[in-house]
Amino acid sequence: MIAEIPFWQRKRLGEMSASEWESLCDGCGKCCMAKLEDEDTGEVFYTDLVCRYMDQDSCGCTVYEQRLEKVPACTVLTPDTIDQFYWLPHSCAYRRLAEGRPLAPWHPLLSGDPDSVHQAGISVRHRVQSEASVPEQDWEEHIIHWVI
Repeated sequence: MIAEIPFWQRKRLGEMSASEWESLCDGCGKCCMAKLEDEDTGEVFYTDLVCRYMDQDSCGCTVYEQRLEKVPACTVLTPDTIDQFYWLPHSCAYRRLAEGRPLAPWHPLLSGDPDSVHQAGISVRHRVQSEASVPEQDWEEHIIHWVI
């Protein structure tokens, strides 16, 4: 018997169910990092600051169901808006699939282990701090270069 082709290889992003879409998130936490954009060039700079609601051990949102109420500017990826998020890291499964690339070998859907993203050193686990601990005028001092 031939094994079924995984949904992410046989479906377009817009054809996925809500649960399939959500399962594409590898749990790296990079989309929850505070980013600064140069107004002149449009270049995006990541900082080592994350949303106050991120659990820095799991890299998950502690208020996921209420995130848009608590953080109206929270990133919400959909198949229709994925191309607007040009700043997503190259490792992001959503970006990879949108660009026609396969999932990375450490992705939990392939490894079967939700910690594989952390074990591979891809996540922000233990590399960030809460945005609440730094005044916004000081965020430039927190620009990093290890994300992408």
